Amino acid sequence: MEKVNSKNFLERKVHVIIDRPMGSKHPKWKFIYPINYGYIPNTISGDGEELDAYIIGVFEPLEKFEGKCIAIIHRLDDDDDKLVVAPEGKEYTKEQIEALVEFQERFFKHVIK
Repeated sequence: MEKVNSKNFLERKVHVIIDRPMGSKHPKWKFIYPINYGYIPNTISGDGEELDAYIIGVFEPLEKFEGKCIAIIHRLDDDDDKLVVAPEGKEYTKEQIEALVEFQERFFKHVIK
């Protein structure tokens, strides 16, 4: 499968499979996920895994989610972009997104597109 360009998902509706629901622990680093985190099925990102996605604006653990990609977190020191997905009609500023993903992104140099 060919590597996807994360920019192609911006402003589009996406389907996310949640493999780390809100409240679960990271398997290696043991931090708790304060938001739902998953991946876009049938994609390959820069790290060779499926393209990852943060789900914001939903306040309960999920198994899957369909929403709009409102931003991309581009890691400058890691080839592993992350989509930021929210329910249709919900908007967030870069500062709000930064605060919501800080639990994990604080370990990486990144920009929000």
